[in-house]
Amino acid sequence: MFHQILLQIFQKLHKERTISAAYHVLRGKRSGQTIQDIGLFQLHPYFGLLPKLPRATFDEAVTLFMQYSWLNVQESGHFYMEKLGLQRAQQTPTFFFDGWHYRGNEHVFYARLSLLVQSLSHQTATVRSFLPISRDPVIQAWVRSFLQEHHYKEGHLQQQLVVECTNVLQTIPVSDANKQLVLYRLSGYRLPGWTWQQLAFERKENVLDSQLAFIETLHILLNEVQQKLNDYPLLGRVAEGLKVTILLTDSAQQTAQLYEQGYSMEEIVQKRKLKQSTIEDHFVELAMYEPNFSIGPFVSYEEAQKVWQVSKQYQTKKLKILHEALEDMSYFQLRLVLAKGEV
Repeated sequence: MFHQILLQIFQKLHKERTISAAYHVLRGKRSGQTIQDIGLFQLHPYFGLLPKLPRATFDEAVTLFMQYSWLNVQESGHFYMEKLGLQRAQQTPTFFFDGWHYRGNEHVFYARLSLLVQSLSHQTATVRSFLPISRDPVIQAWVRSFLQEHHYKEGHLQQQLVVECTNVLQTIPVSDANKQLVLYRLSGYRLPGWTWQQLAFERKENVLDSQLAFIETLHILLNEVQQKLNDYPLLGRVAEGLKVTILLTDSAQQTAQLYEQGYSMEEIVQKRKLKQSTIEDHFVELAMYEPNFSIGPFVSYEEAQKVWQVSKQYQTKKLKILHEALEDMSYFQLRLVLAKGEV
């Protein structure tokens, strides 16, 4: 699965970026360039899927793709996909990741759920002392509060949680093998969860592919719960606050607030004591992720039309090429137009 995901990302970035751009997407890098790439090349599903992905693992896959004649990487780091690589990418299955909205928080959901299941299992067995599956004090405090809120000692919570988990797993369009990833990782009284190594061995794949299948299943499950909160009140609480709704970075939000108050870009630079390039990054974020943000004060409608005409003519979104064709426009203006989308 890892290699298939990489092929899909490389296909979208084909001839446009360096090989490292794909790595930054998977790691969820919060730089202006990566955030812009997410929007420009529709990479939202893959964002932050593997925040701890070792560069060596990524580079091994790139080397393998080059050996297979799927990929050609130049000394500058820029790359293009060979015909075989493009064919292979088109043959990859459709995945249902939602990295842009969860950004690793699916693991928080599962940590809460796992500790809940473990706690209720020991409660049913009338065993009060056990080694918690999660050592995170924040997770432990959340679970403790949840259990007390739902009067867990009465016994109804266990039954309702089983019903909701059963229903959601029966509902989501996921293979039984992937549902088992979610179930087999759970621990209970005298029932330890499976390790990633055990699961990968059972599935006859490497650990990274098993973990990606697990993440995809959680994303599908979480979206099902979010869409039908009335059907899953308990799971809805476990998932509460984990889906990102404000897509701007914290720093961009601060810039947006000042801009809404009437401050100019130059004034915001002075007020925030940041480089102009950083504030420009924030405005590009606004153009991309705030529907009501107008680029009109910076770029005319006619200029925006020219940018898209040139982009189509040269079949590229590379700023250097666009700037060579439109010398009277700044890089900032070009980025704004690309971020806002075609007029």
